[in-house]
Amino acid sequence: MPLSPKQTRSQLDHLGHFPKKQLGQNFLVDGNIVRKSIELADFGPNEIVVEVGPGLGTLTRAMLAEGVEIYAVERDATLAAHLRAELLLEYADRFHLTEGDAVEFPLAALKTDQGALQGFKIVANLPYAISTPWMERVLASARLPDRMVLMLQKEAADRMVAASGTKAFGAVSIFLQAAFSLVERHPVSPSCFYPEPQVASVLVKFDRKADCKQFGQREREAIRGLFTQRRKQLNALCKRSAYAPELCAWFRQAVEQGLNESVRAEAVPLATWLRLPGFFA
Repeated sequence: MPLSPKQTRSQLDHLGHFPKKQLGQNFLVDGNIVRKSIELADFGPNEIVVEVGPGLGTLTRAMLAEGVEIYAVERDATLAAHLRAELLLEYADRFHLTEGDAVEFPLAALKTDQGALQGFKIVANLPYAISTPWMERVLASARLPDRMVLMLQKEAADRMVAASGTKAFGAVSIFLQAAFSLVERHPVSPSCFYPEPQVASVLVKFDRKADCKQFGQREREAIRGLFTQRRKQLNALCKRSAYAPELCAWFRQAVEQGLNESVRAEAVPLATWLRLPGFFA
């Protein structure tokens, strides 16, 4: 069972640790959400899991009890030391901890360039400040997870799953939706955390698409650039881009296929964005 709010406060006091707002440290204290996360992850025998920000190890212990092997990344030195003391001896063969920034180590110490590596899943309680850059780093990885079960602040989740034509639609929406489908989404009360966050949270499940597509580095840079001036027409932005030859050719084809010539980036359908890599060959 996860620690209650009182037990969480007591454990943090024992460690001499105060939750750091700048790191988005809101500790999960609701057993139902822990169980729901594991249910959504749907672990099989000997699965590999990446966990971001294990904190005091509430969800970590529950997953280890399922028999999985965990690669975790924790930035906070005090919490990393606590995890090493509490879990490394007991689960030395199945718990691997990296102390560092999750944006720098988006998959902890898991090596995705090994040809024989089996599939893996990600389970993460993501701080708002890193959710978008972390997601972009994951989506640029050599190998993508089969499934992601993520606790996100609602605003971040809304951007990731936004449809074209909405103000929330942007580069991360394109990168994520090219590779993953949203399967489930559940609202999570602030009372499920200690301390209680001042924003709404959601638990989401993403599954990798059978026709999963990834954008290369130049394509990602080009797309990000087109969303930096959202009020300007896409045609003008393509002409001014460092990738003007590729983008202008892509835009001309899209117009020939029916795209409005005065369109802005946020109104371009995902299917049109997915044709962009063909112009960067």
